[in-house]
Amino acid sequence: MRSRPARMRDSFNSLSVMPQSPVHSAPILLLRGRSLVLDRPLVMGVLNVTPDSFSDGGRYLDPGAAVTHALEMAEDGADVIDIGAESSRPGSEPVSEAEELRRLIPVVREICRRVAVPVSVDTTKAAVAAAAIEAGASMVNDISAGQADPEMMRMVAETGAGFVLMHMQGTPQTMQRAPRYGSVVDDVRDFLGSRMQAAGQAGIAADQILLDPGIGFGKNLDHNLILLDRLDAFHSLGRPILVGVSRKAFIGEVLGRRTGDRLMGTAAAVAAAVLRGAKVVRVHDVKVMQDVVRMIHAIQTGTTR
Repeated sequence: MRSRPARMRDSFNSLSVMPQSPVHSAPILLLRGRSLVLDRPLVMGVLNVTPDSFSDGGRYLDPGAAVTHALEMAEDGADVIDIGAESSRPGSEPVSEAEELRRLIPVVREICRRVAVPVSVDTTKAAVAAAAIEAGASMVNDISAGQADPEMMRMVAETGAGFVLMHMQGTPQTMQRAPRYGSVVDDVRDFLGSRMQAAGQAGIAADQILLDPGIGFGKNLDHNLILLDRLDAFHSLGRPILVGVSRKAFIGEVLGRRTGDRLMGTAAAVAAAVLRGAKVVRVHDVKVMQDVVRMIHAIQTGTTR
């Protein structure tokens, strides 16, 4: 049986990372000087180093436990590891920049030293993102789409990091207070289009960007179901779609399941997203969801790659 480090390298090699020059039919994602070819759906593993995240708050607050879990996710086939140190669950309170840095940076540094898969940082603060990139991260996952901190887009442009633009109505403190839309699909698509334009004006290349419709962020049950069903409507924006549905409340509303008992509901939602063209799925249960996306990809393409 091969050692864990070898398997981690194998996982990274399967991502088709190559120099930034050839033209590909599959979309690419630029990550600080290298190109990630999105020729299959990727699984982004969630790592929360927080005391209060909705699903696993406190479980990985200890740096040693966080690093161990990251190694496990890499072993289980995570294509990207997304690390956050500030909860964005409905009703959560913001933390200071200093506290976010204290929780995050030692974990990012050690994980980047120990695994070969790309590391993303889930933050809305430019200074936190910059420190994480200096520690080895190569992507920024910003739930505010660059609106919370006016320095974020400039920093992303300067570093060449990958950049996730996500839609959220309101803030984590207010987003689930009766969210309303004229047309949820049109409104979310228009917002993401406008943020892509702002990113371009800030000097961010289109190939650095992933788009996230923000399932559960300022949406009620109907909004979430409609967005998943109409996910293909976002392809007109021209960038790959990232979807985060893992263990979320809308699954519990449909199935009557508590947070820790939503594995099968998550698998169904992930399958629906991939079938409608999602290129990255953000999940807690990496091993199971990797099986889901690999099986769908094999059915769609007739290949086991």
